[in-house]
Amino acid sequence: MDKNHTTSEKVLITLRQIIRAIDIHSKYLFKCYGLSGPQLIILRELSSIPEISIGHLAQEISLSQATVTDILDRLEAKEFISRKRSSYDRRNVFVRITEKGKVVIGEKSCILNEDFTQKFNKLEDWEQTLILSSIQRIASMMETKKIIKKAGKNKKLKN
Repeated sequence: MDKNHTTSEKVLITLRQIIRAIDIHSKYLFKCYGLSGPQLIILRELSSIPEISIGHLAQEISLSQATVTDILDRLEAKEFISRKRSSYDRRNVFVRITEKGKVVIGEKSCILNEDFTQKFNKLEDWEQTLILSSIQRIASMMETKKIIKKAGKNKKLKN
């Protein structure tokens, strides 16, 4: 990188490189498996729990509820997930992975870039924790939760 860039600019440039790598990997996943990265992330999250509300799922994976609902529509059409309205509060909808979804997630377990995962897992625990806390701090500084909420509200206004 250019020496004329400030440290904050170098961080933003590096984040753009990471975003690009994630985008390329997501396209690879779609080409190979017919599922997007976010679809696989949702299936993986659902495979670890019996059921979850859509709102809580959105929080767990840091996507807006509107985005998660759109993704769930596509997964439900493929019969990878099912939804059930709460018997106590009809406003709440719970989602769970189906057997067909479990089979798919078992076959396509390489959601993350395997090279990254292998290299990351070879790091010492303290290095992994340092990287995680640094990335979480950056996300906090960029106010990602506010942006996600705002994006969800704007999407609702447009519909």
